[in-house]
Amino acid sequence: MDRRAVVGGSFLAGLSTLMSPAGAEAAAAADELQDVSRSIDRLRRTVEDQFGTVYTDKWNGVARIRQQQHTWMRSTQKYPDFIEIGLDIWDNIYDWHVIHQQPVNMTRTADGRYTIVFMFTTLLLRPDQAPDFVGFAFDADGARSRTR
Repeated sequence: MDRRAVVGGSFLAGLSTLMSPAGAEAAAAADELQDVSRSIDRLRRTVEDQFGTVYTDKWNGVARIRQQQHTWMRSTQKYPDFIEIGLDIWDNIYDWHVIHQQPVNMTRTADGRYTIVFMFTTLLLRPDQAPDFVGFAFDADGARSRTR
């Protein structure tokens, strides 16, 4: 049996099924399946949109720190050494590390300040600032010149 006979036979069998009274029922069932498929697709898009919104809202602190890092990177061609952050941003960064199973590198400096490393930048906790505070990026040289 050659390929043309098989394909042609299948085509003719399908066409004759559509022409019969049962073919109308099959076409109606196909339309119902299309409706179900569209409904499932709408539900999937709704869930994806909801997840996207929740994810960006949840990691707002991460986005603000990355914005400061990108600004510094464009002007100096390297990541900043330090950025000062408030308590809510600190918690947001910590949660990001835990949820994404990244190692948490937290220390305490000689002057008692808490630090956490995020993408080559050391974040300095400033509990005296507003909880959603994200300071400007700076380098270690700038930090030393300010303390003198």
